[in-house]
Amino acid sequence: MVTRVSAVRAMGALPDPEEMARRARNSVYRNGAFHNLGRTTVVPPAEDVRSTLREMWRNRGSRKPAVPVPLTPAQPPAPGGLHVTWYGHASSLVEISGVRLLLDPVWGPRVSPVPIGPRRLHPVPHRLADVGRVDAVVLSHDHYDHLDMPTVDWLRDNTDAPFVVPLGVGAHLRFWQVPAERIVELDWTESADVAGVRLTATPAWHFSGRGLRRNPTLWASWVIAGADARVFYSGDSGYFDGYAAIGAEHGPFDASLIQVGAYAASWPDVHMTPEEGVRAHRDLRGGLLIPVHWGTFTLAPHPWAEPAERAVAAAEAAGVPIAVPNPGQRIDVATPPPPAPWWKAHVASA
Repeated sequence: MVTRVSAVRAMGALPDPEEMARRARNSVYRNGAFHNLGRTTVVPPAEDVRSTLREMWRNRGSRKPAVPVPLTPAQPPAPGGLHVTWYGHASSLVEISGVRLLLDPVWGPRVSPVPIGPRRLHPVPHRLADVGRVDAVVLSHDHYDHLDMPTVDWLRDNTDAPFVVPLGVGAHLRFWQVPAERIVELDWTESADVAGVRLTATPAWHFSGRGLRRNPTLWASWVIAGADARVFYSGDSGYFDGYAAIGAEHGPFDASLIQVGAYAASWPDVHMTPEEGVRAHRDLRGGLLIPVHWGTFTLAPHPWAEPAERAVAAAEAAGVPIAVPNPGQRIDVATPPPPAPWWKAHVASA
């Protein structure tokens, strides 16, 4: 049961504005808030939001799978190489050179502090206890579909993994009693080393906030650089020319996990379309494209399977290798399976 106390706790805590102003040397922080490079806001006008909500209500039947989504059971840790497991939405495990990094883990049933928010469309494929050793938890920003308090509580109590996060997100974690020595906060272009893997926070175009305050914490994409492989994770972002700069400085990448879902015409600077995701992947000089941020929660008016369908079509047209795992499936980046359209069997007929 969600109580008022737990709902307030789930909202987290705000960082110290003076500390953010002092530490934000590469990101843009002014007037108590972070900003996108070259943009003051990405929030759509209220009328556009109302129009999108009306569209979601009218066509709600197309935004969930018609039959249960196939789930792949947990596997033991990969002995080496580069492997990616997608759990649904943005939650993923990157196994790189024997180091295991959990990205934006969300195991809760809803992405909301109260029991009326978007509900999970398929079960979590693996229990957190079955994920195995976690060397670090990497968070892209503080929205509820990327930062889940119950999941953080479990990882705090059952692992010794550090949390590597953008500036300000540590305030939520400290409020949830994660020890300060396990929190690493980074500004854009800053790096931290975990077990021989370098994690670098890179820019994105998005926004943040878990309550009424807008943009009190930073959002980021991530460069994951191991001894033998490199991975890029987009987090949430609209398409912007920063991807080419990231690719030039940190690429090429063996794989990129790119957000392709939860888009709408009224918020082009918040999330990429599948075609923009493929374009970003090419800008980054990515190798294997693994689309994420779709299929698990209804957050936008597009049909449930559309992100996967459009991402595959755009990737094939551009000659980009792509793998679309079902939840729980582990991909060996060196020998990826062809994109089998498993999602087609789960789309309701017209």
